[in-house]
Amino acid sequence: MTHKILVLNGPNLNMLGMREPEIYWRDSLADIEDLCTKTAKSLKMDVECLQTNYEGEMVTLIQKAHDQYNGIILNAAAYTHTSVALHDAVKLCGLPVIEVHLSNIYSREEFRHKSYISPLAKGVLCGFGIMGYSLALQAMKNELNAGEKDNG
Repeated sequence: MTHKILVLNGPNLNMLGMREPEIYWRDSLADIEDLCTKTAKSLKMDVECLQTNYEGEMVTLIQKAHDQYNGIILNAAAYTHTSVALHDAVKLCGLPVIEVHLSNIYSREEFRHKSYISPLAKGVLCGFGIMGYSLALQAMKNELNAGEKDNG
């Protein structure tokens, strides 16, 4: 069975490459999507990469993910630290979620240390730049394979 993974990126990530390169490096959103596509292919997985700046749209995409995907790689960006609605959507969707951040959120401003996603996530990767997405896809593959063994 080929697993299909949603890679969902939140607000301002469409500005990567221009936005604070000392924090977010010079990689673009297209670079992330390219890395995810290549990594998924090497893992024999399918991936769909989406980005939105709108909280409600993120909630809707997570709600609909249950019927379309086997897992979610989520970089909710600033909404990570503010959105109870995203927390509730992740809790409701019933899929494994891995939280990703390009920067180390714990070495930044205090308000970024709180995540509404982390308590629900299978794991959190932060501070590894775009490589965090590749690591998250590898971890998701392991998680889904382990679940198949447990159920089979």
